[in-house]
Amino acid sequence: MGSLVCEAFGRNLRAIRKSKGFSQERLAHDAGIDRSYVGKVERGEVNITIEKIYILARCLKCSPKDLIPDDGN
Repeated sequence: MGSLVCEAFGRNLRAIRKSKGFSQERLAHDAGIDRSYVGKVERGEVNITIEKIYILARCLKCSPKDLIPDDGN
């Protein structure tokens, strides 16, 4: 089970991904990671690394801080 911060990060990632018109498959392909990993991140099941946050942000053309929740909720 993920932490509240991981769950909030996942919600942010999903919202930004969808707003940019990306499928999980496309984002995973562009980021060079597995699609199932993107799903786990979006569900808050994994604690993503800082390196992957930057990779995802670059693919989504957003700032890493846009993905990171303000207060973990």
